[in-house]
Amino acid sequence: MGLRALVLGATGLVGGEVVQELLRSEAYDEVRVLTRRPLASQHPKLAQTIIDLEQLEEKADYFAGVRDVFCCLGTTIRKAGSQAKFRKVDLEFPLRAAKVSRQQGVKQFLSVSAMGADKASRIFYNRVKGEAEQVLSSVGLQGVHLFRPSLLLGDRNEFRFGEAAGAWIMKGLDPLMRGRASKYRAMPADTLARAMVSIALTGTAGTHVYPNDVIHVLGMGTADSTYIH
Repeated sequence: MGLRALVLGATGLVGGEVVQELLRSEAYDEVRVLTRRPLASQHPKLAQTIIDLEQLEEKADYFAGVRDVFCCLGTTIRKAGSQAKFRKVDLEFPLRAAKVSRQQGVKQFLSVSAMGADKASRIFYNRVKGEAEQVLSSVGLQGVHLFRPSLLLGDRNEFRFGEAAGAWIMKGLDPLMRGRASKYRAMPADTLARAMVSIALTGTAGTHVYPNDVIHVLGMGTADSTYIH
């Protein structure tokens, strides 16, 4: 019998890529998603449930039987509307999901963080990401995997001018970013998705943080190549 995964944030850039990677993987028999709106894609292995994250605990039974939870929740302060709302999406909801995961016997929690995440940072965004890493690591799950990508590349559902401009610049600079500069290379969303699924399939216990340059390497191959039964 194959594995069962659950994805939070499946309508976003990274979450959508993770869902597709999981659906392609022969290791997973079922891919559950909790979303605010239905996904356009359909697949025999895909099970969708519409949810308001404020009522996340009411869907606790949906985590039952799941081995791997992929948390791809994230927003910007501009889109959220305030720092408080940003913290809710990028820290509070992931923490609540991790706690439900532990209660339901989930083995691994894989979460998208960010390069520069640091709970002591003076930059609000980086500080919240660092705080999220700390609290997720303290929940008590068997495996916690935190991914710190640089600027993410891909087609988003909504236009973000700052990220679009940054992506244009980073794409142009990519051939020059070698040696020490390679750790700052922009990250295609599908590369991050492959890295996350590959790590999930290893079943490694403990808390692990993956910096941008390591994610690039992990995401080069196919996820099933590292599957451990």
